[in-house]
Amino acid sequence: MPPRSTRPTDKFDDDDYPAYTMGRAAEMLGASPAFLRALGENRLITPLRSDGGHRRYSRYQLRIAARARELVDQGTKIEDACRIVILEDQLEEAQRINEELRAGRAPAPPAA
Repeated sequence: MPPRSTRPTDKFDDDDYPAYTMGRAAEMLGASPAFLRALGENRLITPLRSDGGHRRYSRYQLRIAARARELVDQGTKIEDACRIVILEDQLEEAQRINEELRAGRAPAPPAA
């Protein structure tokens, strides 16, 4: 049996695998490609690029984009929504590290 990391099906379980085209990602979010580009311009998410230069998004990036979309739909400016999501992510990471330190474990490295 090959090592787990080399099996093609692992890509289906990998939250960071850039599986979604811009069009599909926008459709899943109920947003426009311009919305996704704006998230990139505001440094919330940085899509990977295919060999042909097309943007590709991961499930993790789509969850982040969905949170920004919620805020924008509530009337928050996109720039502010991006900053809020970034701060929420930083807070979650700090809480995770604090919990690990309280439990006497060395903190795991941050997610990529």
